[in-house]
Amino acid sequence: METVPEPRYDGHADWYDEVNAPWAEGHHATLLDLLGPGTGLCLDLGCGTGQNFPALRATGRTVVGLDYSADQLRLARTRRDGGEGLVRGDGAALPFADATFASVVTLWISTDVDDFTAVIREAARVLRPGGTLLFYGAHPCFTGPHVEDRPDRARVVHPTYRTSGWHQEAPWWRENGIRRRLGMRHVPLAELLGAFLEAGLVIARVLEPSAEPVPRALAVSARR
Repeated sequence: METVPEPRYDGHADWYDEVNAPWAEGHHATLLDLLGPGTGLCLDLGCGTGQNFPALRATGRTVVGLDYSADQLRLARTRRDGGEGLVRGDGAALPFADATFASVVTLWISTDVDDFTAVIREAARVLRPGGTLLFYGAHPCFTGPHVEDRPDRARVVHPTYRTSGWHQEAPWWRENGIRRRLGMRHVPLAELLGAFLEAGLVIARVLEPSAEPVPRALAVSARR
């Protein structure tokens, strides 16, 4: 009998919600610009504690949040504003019918899901024809277990960039940081972009939304 993996964020939700709040809020303006105004159902795939609900609501969409961690969803319930539905489920096997959502957002999930390609395939399946899928997350070239931050704000990219998959630790991760606690999945750039093509999506925009000389974030907007 196959063992179902425990949600990694269970038992960490309160701590994560506190340390991640400034980071999430700091990206809301960019998220609004990337997604633009819209209507209909929007799936926040990997919604965590719901920190992005306010920004998604502000676009005019009706938000449905999905996460694998019941502990995270416990806090997401406190951020509902009457309209959000919340579902516990696996991003690689979404419990929704085909073409349910006008838009799907996958925010900062590539570092946590076990199979990013399978998640994007499922996101495309539940997306309506002509709908938008927005990925906004860690830049795989400049953020990950292969990247060492230096005091002068430069970043050293180590040869382990090509080592895709789960990394439990890296010697330069911050003490008591999210990655030191939980580990991190690394998806190289070619694999990440290939996931959209394999799902039959058309990539409309690829952006590095950051004022930093070396970006930490990557955004991909695609259409079904």
